Amino acid sequence: MKNIKIAITALVTLFLFQSCSEDKMDEINKNVNNPTDMASRLIITDVMVNSAFAVTGSDASFYAGIYSELNAGNHNQMYNAQVRRSEPQLSSTYNNGWNNSYEQLKTLRIIIDKCTAGEEKGNYQTLGIAQILLAYNLAVLTDLFGDVPYEEAGKSGIIFQPKVDKQEAIYQDIFAKLNEGIANLKKTTTYSSLGNQDLIYGGNSAKWIKAANGLLARYTMRLSFRKADYQGAINYVNASFASADDELKFVNAGVPNPYARFQLDRGAVCVSKSFYNTMVSNGPTDARTNAFFTKIGGAVVAFDNSKEDLEGQGIYSISALMSEKNPIYLLSYHELLFLKAEAEARLGLSQAQITMNAAIKASYTKKQVVTFTEVQADAYIASIGTLTGDALLKKIMLEKHISFYENEGIESYNDIRRLRAMGNGNLIPMVNPKPNLFPLRFAYGQSDVASNSNIKDLYGDGSYVYKENVWWAGGTR
Repeated sequence: MKNIKIAITALVTLFLFQSCSEDKMDEINKNVNNPTDMASRLIITDVMVNSAFAVTGSDASFYAGIYSELNAGNHNQMYNAQVRRSEPQLSSTYNNGWNNSYEQLKTLRIIIDKCTAGEEKGNYQTLGIAQILLAYNLAVLTDLFGDVPYEEAGKSGIIFQPKVDKQEAIYQDIFAKLNEGIANLKKTTTYSSLGNQDLIYGGNSAKWIKAANGLLARYTMRLSFRKADYQGAINYVNASFASADDELKFVNAGVPNPYARFQLDRGAVCVSKSFYNTMVSNGPTDARTNAFFTKIGGAVVAFDNSKEDLEGQGIYSISALMSEKNPIYLLSYHELLFLKAEAEARLGLSQAQITMNAAIKASYTKKQVVTFTEVQADAYIASIGTLTGDALLKKIMLEKHISFYENEGIESYNDIRRLRAMGNGNLIPMVNPKPNLFPLRFAYGQSDVASNSNIKDLYGDGSYVYKENVWWAGGTR
């Protein structure tokens, strides 16, 4: 009897399942915690967080800061990068940043498709912001890696080994996307503003337009070796930030500054002696020198990066500016002013030093946990004296380099490579004892070296990172 009851129960259960409609079953099986589609306003918030934390502020900034000698690596993989022990040419070194960049590009393309021809056609604010963020993420990727998969990348299940696009062509699209973003942000839309979903500007389209113009200024200067357009860069700066209140940065109580988080967790980055010496050379009126670095036994103990100094945690001074509350800069006001000052100096314009002085003041007073006053900035600026010609250009680039401390390392690294291509490699002193092993680019990420023959062939044994400049720095790829 018991077996009969079980059999009847099984048959009834089967009948009930067969009686359910497919729509009902789809509804039952739907995982509400893992939706396959959502509004673009929700997606773009995640992209903003990841663009700042995972792409700009993390691994790429740590390694670029070491290569540009803003910092020194004193432990584990950062020490290996410091002393050029295999790390710079390994595909595993940069794999996290490589994958994070492609994840943002893929997501931004989804948003752009939705707002261009999809179900949110006419959502111009979200579209414009997505185009600006795509240009930004794409520039970070190609600046560090050179020629990369782009047009065919991110088409899951369709193209499994995307071809590699030339950096020159990629840069054309960067400029196009920024200009398209500006145009779309100026359009009228029936869609509501992003508001609080925009964690950077709170849905303020005018500020995003300023940011796009600032990025156009940065990338115009980036291409100076290939095609100098200094007046164009100045014009873009003039259309961009009016103060530090406008700058493209990420500050959120729930998202820690990755440099501080990494240092607290790993203790792998310390004070670079060459950078410390640059600060000391500014003289006693530069209040930053005494406040930038922690003291050990009452003195700054810097890693001597003119030799293969000792590896160890806790034996060197570290940044005294470090805080998880510090902003993550995607494009700062001080960088923008330094771009303008450089362009004016290269054109021989008389106002170049005035602009440099404004840039120094913006750098001094940038909004972080440890701050300096305008009075301190003015005292230092007054000590500089009048500069012209090469001396002025050198001071502009050195002060710009200082302004990137502690973790705007990507832009410092980009500047050093650009200046070398332009014959100005002496403007920022570099003392690493292995100049032939200065990484001219990052090695392709392991995930694609292992799965994409187009990348594997270009990667080879990874030694190309020491031999081949990216296109905008005079290379072919």
